[in-house]
Amino acid sequence: MNLFTCKQIAEIDRFTIEHEPIADIDLMERASRQVASWIINHIPNQHPVVVFAGPGNNGGDALAIARLLAETNYHCHVFLINMGREMSPSAQTNLERLQNQQLVSVATISSESEIPPISPQSVVLDGLFGSGLTRPLSGLPEKIVRTINQSGATVIAIDIPSGLFGEDNSGNDLNKVVRATYTLTFQFPKLSFFFPEHDALLGQWEVLPIGLHPDAITSVESSYKLIDEEMASGLINKRKKFSHKGTYGHALLIAGSYGKMGAAVLASKACLRAGTGLLTTHVPHWGYQIIQCSVPEAMTSIDQSDLMFTEFPELSAFSAVGVGPGIDKKVNTRRALHNLLAASPEKMVLDADALNILSEQQDWYKLLPENSILTPHPKEFERLAGATTNSWSRLQKQMEFSQTWKVIVVLKGAHTCITLPDGRVFFNSTGNPGMATAGSGDVLTGIILGLLSQPYSPEAAAILGVFLHGLAGDMVARTKGQETLIASDITENLGQAFLKLYR
Repeated sequence: MNLFTCKQIAEIDRFTIEHEPIADIDLMERASRQVASWIINHIPNQHPVVVFAGPGNNGGDALAIARLLAETNYHCHVFLINMGREMSPSAQTNLERLQNQQLVSVATISSESEIPPISPQSVVLDGLFGSGLTRPLSGLPEKIVRTINQSGATVIAIDIPSGLFGEDNSGNDLNKVVRATYTLTFQFPKLSFFFPEHDALLGQWEVLPIGLHPDAITSVESSYKLIDEEMASGLINKRKKFSHKGTYGHALLIAGSYGKMGAAVLASKACLRAGTGLLTTHVPHWGYQIIQCSVPEAMTSIDQSDLMFTEFPELSAFSAVGVGPGIDKKVNTRRALHNLLAASPEKMVLDADALNILSEQQDWYKLLPENSILTPHPKEFERLAGATTNSWSRLQKQMEFSQTWKVIVVLKGAHTCITLPDGRVFFNSTGNPGMATAGSGDVLTGIILGLLSQPYSPEAAAILGVFLHGLAGDMVARTKGQETLIASDITENLGQAFLKLYR
């Protein structure tokens, strides 16, 4: 799925109106019916519905939804916000339709004293402002938002919580944004939905299709994508009958140090489960028995050091190299990582301590092979690229880092974000909070390395690996719950994740 800026979504709306063709009021009705249907299916009609409608098209949606709910015996109370300007034509039409229906009380709020008290048993429908907002709320709208947020009521935001911007909220005051229980957004999620600081404002969000014109959706160019099941399944290389283990590559995983061999075991198992034909895991001498006993399918390369990574085997035998899980940051390990980068592996994944070492030696960035895959969590990325104050600024840094150093950055999180050297950005749609557990990142590194060692491009390996990792985690959460999920569970469910994509 392509993701768009709010400005682009407005262009797609206009294209739909002109080329379907459909009148603006009828497109609004289509969207409003989707929201009303969702409410009818999820919210019992014994709850009073308090509707706040602004003068724009978001308010027009709210008025139409109130009319549709009233037809199915919901008790709605509508409050129009007097902003000192005329309503949009479609909002005015929906106000007239609502008044003609004569089932809903309609009042106007012109001052703070006219803001109604809101019962915690109510359902609030937020139709104050849509995604076109560009400055923080103030005055009467801000006071209404404060009343909503303090009410304890269930809050349903239409398209976007009022006060939230669709992309960059670095200049916004998030204390002046509606805190929704549910956000029902039209056709596409907004980019700001993928940032952690907005989670408490959005609540549970869901995308409702409203039939925007497919030609507009495909013709408007966007750098932003959502990794969904259709995209991921299209990336899978199906195996041929007469293939053999050599067909699927030979991965070299450099992992583990004294006391941290678990990272090597987790990444090795995940790499094998991701389909690599052969795996050699390079470990310190004292890790030899651990890896041989824990992962018998893996071959072992043994470092001269008992404790740490200080050297690596000849690289010509390997189709991809992964380095970082549990290697620590000792002086000899730093030297070995520098030598590895200087050897320029054709395909490479860097994680964990490899990234931490790299962040302390930023003159090594120029040694990174083109299209190397870096898999930092937010703190590791901050060390690599510098601190930021919000997720939008961090995304700009991430895009700049990928383009400057020609690498793929996999920034791990609830919607893991992948940036490519050509400027494209991918947000993941799988995964759950149960995956915030020790070793989950090691498993991801192993999965990506396993794919990268096969005939997958670095781009495909990163995108497919992230999606499969989250999908396997979701499968675990459904059967075992999020709290009991451990990293090895993800690996054990990779097969089911692959099967789902094949189906």
